Amino acid sequence: MFNRVFGKGKQQSQTNAVATLDKLNETLEMLEKKEKVLIKKASAEVEKAKEYTRSKNKRAAIQCLKRKRLYEQQIEQLGNFQLRIHDQMILLEGAKATTETVDALRTGASAMKAMHKTTNIDDLDKTMDEINEQTENMKQIQEALSTPIGATADFDEDELEAELEELEGAELEEQLLQPATAAPAAPVSIPAGRQPTRPAPQKSTAEDDELAALQAEMAL
Repeated sequence: MFNRVFGKGKQQSQTNAVATLDKLNETLEMLEKKEKVLIKKASAEVEKAKEYTRSKNKRAAIQCLKRKRLYEQQIEQLGNFQLRIHDQMILLEGAKATTETVDALRTGASAMKAMHKTTNIDDLDKTMDEINEQTENMKQIQEALSTPIGATADFDEDELEAELEELEGAELEEQLLQPATAAPAAPVSIPAGRQPTRPAPQKSTAEDDELAALQAEMAL
């Protein structure tokens, strides 16, 4: 109920602020229009005063200048009114921005509070305990699966290591007992003046003759 009442109040205040700003804008535009009209009238009185001065009508020229000053006083007054409206608009816009900021912060705080209600610290501790328990169970399962079973479970790791060391020692001993490799044969020297006989040229076959004849025809 309170939320409805205060919610209505907030909406109404925001609506009133917008309506007030609109009204101030309308008033400001109206004052600006009046100011422009008065400026034109003052300028017109100046022109009339000049004409009366040329025609030597001093009294009429002075009356024009008096009206001009009255218009200028009204212009100054309208300027003050516009300044006050501007100040009021600035204050109202600042208050509106402040109200909207406070409302946004209040909404964020309410959302945070609701989230804290759904996230209880006890529930969080319970969830973490369950996660740790499941992790420990998974470790135990993995250890159980990696443990040797059957015949391999009876093997002694120390005995296997000792047997491996014996094999490595026997292999090293066998390599040491192998005879040295024979030295490469010395190259045979050929006495000077004696060159190795070349093999006799082989007789050309029929295929070689045919190939020679074909090359000769192609050369032509």
